[in-house]
Amino acid sequence: MRSASLAVLAVLLSTGCRSSSAPAAQQRATPKAAATAVPTATPSLQHKAFGAAIAPGAAIALGQVLAKPDDFASRTVTVEAKVRRNCTHRGCWMELAQSLDPTQPGCRVTFKDYGFFVPLDSAGSSAKVQGLVEVTQVPSQEVAHMEGEGAHFASKAADGSAREVRLVASGVELWRDAS
Repeated sequence: MRSASLAVLAVLLSTGCRSSSAPAAQQRATPKAAATAVPTATPSLQHKAFGAAIAPGAAIALGQVLAKPDDFASRTVTVEAKVRRNCTHRGCWMELAQSLDPTQPGCRVTFKDYGFFVPLDSAGSSAKVQGLVEVTQVPSQEVAHMEGEGAHFASKAADGSAREVRLVASGVELWRDAS
């Protein structure tokens, strides 16, 4: 039974974001991805947690990380920001920014060991993310793949690759602000 489960998980992970049966596959492959509602002080708002619990402590401004990403590289940070975009096929990445304005700098968030994903309708949510900061050069094929899912890269090299600041999240909390 366990080997069959591992085989199914391996197949699901190898298909990447392009799976057409995202919600069902996501639930089977990622039991930790099920949202846990955490009541907040305001009854109309509900936080949903994904992955590991976020350690207590103050969050730093995402803008601070984006202004000097090399200073934060390989460090675990906690930030709060808006989800500007997310993978619309499986929820395997999201883009954080201080606002939803596409001209403002942003940061891609992936999820540690593909251990969880976020809902496909996460864009527009507020988020608290704890994760490891990576500064990396994304190959042109991966850039093209993510752009096909709605991602945006502010500056690309002539070969189609792009330098990216990324958070590899161990835990995420999402909520919708009251309007």
